This record gives sequence, C-alpha cells and structure tokens, in this order.
Amino acid sequence: MTLQLLEGGAAIAEAAIAAGCRFFAGYPMSPFTGLLEEMSRRLPAAGGVCLNAESEIEGVNMTLGAAAAGARAATGSCGQGIALMQEAIAEAALNETPFVVFNLARNQQDYFQATRGGGWGDYRTITLAPKDVPEAVEHTQLLFHLADRHRAPVVLYGDPLLAQTRVGVDVSPRDFGPLPPKDWVLDGTGGGTGRSRQVWTWAMGKATDPGPGPDGHWRAIAAKFDRIAELEARHEQAHVDDAETVVVAFGSAAKFVEHVVAELRADGHRIGWFRPVTLWPFPGAALEAATKGARNVLVFELNAGQMLDDVRLHAADRRAVRFIGGVSIAESGLSYGPLLDAPVIRERILEATV
Repeated sequence: MTLQLLEGGAAIAEAAIAAGCRFFAGYPMSPFTGLLEEMSRRLPAAGGVCLNAESEIEGVNMTLGAAAAGARAATGSCGQGIALMQEAIAEAALNETPFVVFNLARNQQDYFQATRGGGWGDYRTITLAPKDVPEAVEHTQLLFHLADRHRAPVVLYGDPLLAQTRVGVDVSPRDFGPLPPKDWVLDGTGGGTGRSRQVWTWAMGKATDPGPGPDGHWRAIAAKFDRIAELEARHEQAHVDDAETVVVAFGSAAKFVEHVVAELRADGHRIGWFRPVTLWPFPGAALEAATKGARNVLVFELNAGQMLDDVRLHAADRRAVRFIGGVSIAESGLSYGPLLDAPVIRERILEATV
C-alpha cells in the first residue's frame, strides 16, 4: 500500500480516475470546486475529458450523454447546484444510464435531496455518505461499480470537511467483482442494420422492434429499485449490544459522535452508536436490531431533522427517538457552525439521557 498526502477533493479525483472515470463535467461551486479543478488537471493526462460547463444543467446532461455512450462518467456540485440537476438525474434513473454524482455539500441539509430526490418518476439514487477521506476514496470507486452493476445514477454525499481535509490515502484501484457487459451502449455499431440501440426514458422502441412502453418499463424500473434496496444497504455500529442509549449519525458528524461515545463509555455510560453508510437504501432492519434494547435513540445531524424521519420509521421503539442535532452553519454559509464540536455533542447526549 502506497499512501499519498492529498486534500479530499484531490483524493476523490484520483480515486475516480483509478476507477476508470474518463469523463467529468461540472460547474464550480464551493466546496465542490476543488474536485472540479483536480479533475481538470488530472483527467486529460489519464486519457479522459473534463469540461467546465456553463451551468449545472449543462454539466449533468453532458455527463448523461457520455455515460450513454459507454464512458464511466461523473458530475457534481454542492446541494444547491445538484438541485438544478434533478431532472436529468431522474431521466438517467428511468432510462438506466449509470453515472456518479459528487455532492460535496456545504452542510448536512441535503439528506432529503439525496434520499428522496427532486425529479419525477419512481426512482431512487444509491447514496453513500463517507465519514472521512480514506472512506471517500473507497466509496468513490465502489459507486462507479454500483452504477454499472445496477445501471443507475448514484451519489456520493460529502461536505466541507471531506473536501478540504488533507490526509494520507491509498488511491490504488479496488476490485469489486465482475460486472454485466455494457451491451446497451450507444456506440454506433448497430447503425444501418435495423437493430440500432436506444436509451429512451419512455421505452417505446421502434416500429420494427417495439419496446415495453412506459407502463411496462417503469414497473420494471420500480421493481429494480426494490431489489437494490434489499441488496445494497450498508451500515456501521459499535457497542449496541449493552447500550441503553444509541446515537445515530451519518457522514462527518458520525466520526465526531464515534469519538464522543468512546469517551462516554470510558466514563461508564452504556452507550453505542449507529451509522448509516448508505443513506439510501437506508439500513432500517439493522437499525431496528441495534436499538431493540435501547431506552434512548438519539439522532445527531446538522440540519433541522431529516434523517430523523428514517430513524423514526425503523427504530425498535419510535417513542425512544429524540433529536439532538440542529442547523449549524458558519456565517459564510460554506462550512459548519459550532454544533460540530465534540464537547457540544457530549453535552447534548448527556442532557437527552437524564
């Protein structure tokens, strides 16, 4: 293993290239800008193309086109820019075009956006929320694999800490196993044969080769996402077997919670933590099992309470669920406020368990 000292945006860029990403398009918006700059610097040297689009809408549609032609492709922004991409992300989900969306968000207020989406139709997006830069490197490569495996757009949900922290990481390629052939790509090989391919959200087909049409196609898409939900839920947990209190958190906030829980256990408190690694599919069955013996299920997230909905749906006893997070943004709007501070988190946990 060879470690490189890289800032988060650069580490994600290197991981994407190691995973075979050869097309990237985006519009600069902090803290995503660092990733776009790194891709513009590194991707051409790897034989790829990086475009600074004139808008987020152009960037995501360029990415959809490159992916439809068979390239491993990606785009990204922060949550505000990804809001503009939602129509194209929905189209990609419904016409089964795989690519990766990097949300290097300004905070944790994009949970609903990532897990519920803002497009049309019956679809979801697999969303991974790494807790630190080394995990982001792994998740980046995994997401390209999952996108191709399931023929769907997927999301990496990061934040300023992830984008701008510099650590030693191993960005060598990971092997996640075989994938189905891309026999659907629009590579021009069927031209003039009467069997040219289509990537079409409505799946009507052609007069000589009818497709299932929108009803049949969209029913099949919905069933596919049901299968994904059964296969791809991921989580991490610790100390839940004897815990009277379980704290649920995701992303960078979960790393702070993990540290605080370790301190509290050292002081004799029976406390554990649970982290959804996939925000969708949410690991509901695992959370139910982890909270069966808990008197308190505390939700810490830096928003007004978004993952809170999923915790209430899946906790063994929803009456035990209490929210201890909140909106906490720096005056610039570009980083976290004072709630992402270990002593503050500790105080909130103790107050909630009195």
